[in-house]
Amino acid sequence: MSKSLKRVRAALETAGVAAEIVEMADGTRTAADAAAAAGCEIDQIAKSIIFAGLESGQAILFVTAGGNQVDAAKASAAAGEPLGKADAGLIRTQTGFAIGGVAPIGHLNPIRAFWDARLSEFATVYAAAGTPRHIFPISPVELMRLSGAQAADFISASKA
Repeated sequence: MSKSLKRVRAALETAGVAAEIVEMADGTRTAADAAAAAGCEIDQIAKSIIFAGLESGQAILFVTAGGNQVDAAKASAAAGEPLGKADAGLIRTQTGFAIGGVAPIGHLNPIRAFWDARLSEFATVYAAAGTPRHIFPISPVELMRLSGAQAADFISASKA
């Protein structure tokens, strides 16, 4: 079991959340892949989108529904600073995860996180469990709590 997967499992167990981490044979690199593998709607996939805070130098997490796109200007307003593309090094250093398997929980270091309200419309959502092949089902309320995310409007108007 990878270190990343172990951190996610430990975060769930420490929080007392009984979520079964599932390995998907076909992989879950995209929201569409994850939704097909889980047999759910694309918006039930909780994507972990990371930006770099251009003033703070920190990674900032946006947990969004699978079919939604993050609007950079709205995300910057929510974060209170200009945002740019986060490179693989920043993501790995702050979260401990590689691109393609970033989980919304179990990070190596604290991270500011923001929540897409669309996810709260479902009884269950599915999030990456630290690898491109593992996901876990969880209630949106629990995921929002565990991730420390705060609700914010950062979704592109073309979808919202």
